[in-house]
Amino acid sequence: MDFLETLDPLLRTFWYIALPTSLVFVIQSIMTFVGADTHDGADFSGGGHHHDGGGHDGGFQWFTLRNLINFLLGFSWSGISFYGLISNTWLLLLVCLQMGALMVGLFFVLVRQLNRLAEDNSFRMTDAVGKTAEVYLPIPGLRQGTGKVLVSVKGSVHELPAATNQEARIESGAKVKVVALEANEFLLVEKL
Repeated sequence: MDFLETLDPLLRTFWYIALPTSLVFVIQSIMTFVGADTHDGADFSGGGHHHDGGGHDGGFQWFTLRNLINFLLGFSWSGISFYGLISNTWLLLLVCLQMGALMVGLFFVLVRQLNRLAEDNSFRMTDAVGKTAEVYLPIPGLRQGTGKVLVSVKGSVHELPAATNQEARIESGAKVKVVALEANEFLLVEKL
C-alpha cells in the first residue's frame, strides 16, 4: 500500500475509508447470500413489522452497522471517483455526503421492495371459512361422515374433508359455502 503514501491527504483518506469498508461490505454480502447474516437494518421475514406509534415502520432501522457501511461506501468511492473532477474540497465533501446518503436511501428502497415480497402464503384451514367450494366426494347428511370439497384459497385449490348439518346428502359437483372449521379436522359446509 505504498501508493497511498504518495497521494494527497484527502484522497488518501478516501482510500483508507474505501478499502476496509469494501471488505466489510463483501463479507456482509456473502453472509447475506449464505443466510448467515443477522439482517442488520432490515427484517426480511415479514413477521417483524410493527409501528412505533410515530408512523415509522419497525422493519427498517436507520442507525445500523449495515447502513454505516453503505454510507461509507458511497462517501469514499464517490470521493475517489470525483477527486480529479471537483477541485473545491468543500464541494467534493458535500457531493460525497450526498452520495453516502443516496446509498443508504437506495438500501432503504431495496428493503421496502423485498418486504413486499415477503408475504406469508402458507395455507391454514381457517382461511377456507367463508369461501365457496365445490363438492368433490359426496358429503353424507347430519354429520354421518365426511366427504371432500375443493376450495380455492390464496390462488391455490385445496381438497379438504367436509361435513354438513343439513339432512340431505350433498352430491359431487354441488356448490357449498364453508361456514366453520370443526376441531381443526374438517370443514362444516352448507349447500348453496
